Amino acid sequence: MIQDAFWGILIPFLGTSLGAGCVFFLKNALRDGIQRALTGFAAGVMVAASVWSLLIPAMEQAADLGRLVFFPAVVGFWLGILFLLLLDHLIPHLHQNSLQAEGPKSQLQRTTMMVLAVTLHNIPEGMAVGVVYAGYLAGTAQITAAGALALSLGIAIQNFPEGAIISMPLRAEGMKKGRAFWGGVLSGIVEPIGAVLTILAAGIVVPALPYLLSFAAGAMLYVVVEELIPEMSQGQHSNVGTVFFAVGFSVMMVLDVALG
Repeated sequence: MIQDAFWGILIPFLGTSLGAGCVFFLKNALRDGIQRALTGFAAGVMVAASVWSLLIPAMEQAADLGRLVFFPAVVGFWLGILFLLLLDHLIPHLHQNSLQAEGPKSQLQRTTMMVLAVTLHNIPEGMAVGVVYAGYLAGTAQITAAGALALSLGIAIQNFPEGAIISMPLRAEGMKKGRAFWGGVLSGIVEPIGAVLTILAAGIVVPALPYLLSFAAGAMLYVVVEELIPEMSQGQHSNVGTVFFAVGFSVMMVLDVALG
């Protein structure tokens, strides 16, 4: 079980690292249409994962509350939203295709703030993988090894384009290929760290699992609505982001249902 959890935690990080490696093979920055498609795909995966892998299991684990079965899911969901809202205001960061940085005023370089922006939205993904594997390690019937692996694979798939989306703009900003690659890799390092910390926290307070599951869902959905949807809709009107949102949602849904 521990070995399954170890590899499950690393898989999303490997996805980010492989995507960042695209900087060695692609000469130019990704075209707007491709970036929208990849961002839409990532958003679809995250929404489906939030529902099937996090919120539904959270309510299933609270079934003994009867009519209040929704309570842990709602409370955890809002705590996740507020946590990311707080980080958004405390950490200076710059979203892709944005000219104005968010968060407190800072003297950080544009490239550093771009990495911080992606790092911010990798935090809930790491927490999501961690809490699901915590449930699996705790012997929770609603979370199987295959179900945890489905979430890990789904996030790894959407992390691949994310790695490229961060390393390619860093290269376009004038960074050398090696540094741009490591910038993409480092943006994803918070995922295994967040996963391990979440597993440790959940191991100490197993009854808190429904809250932690929905917390991760709230944090992920905050990222989708605040960052990914605006990014996939920027510029000239196009439906490509919406179509790939549906593709990502479908892929994650199939993975979760088929493997879970």
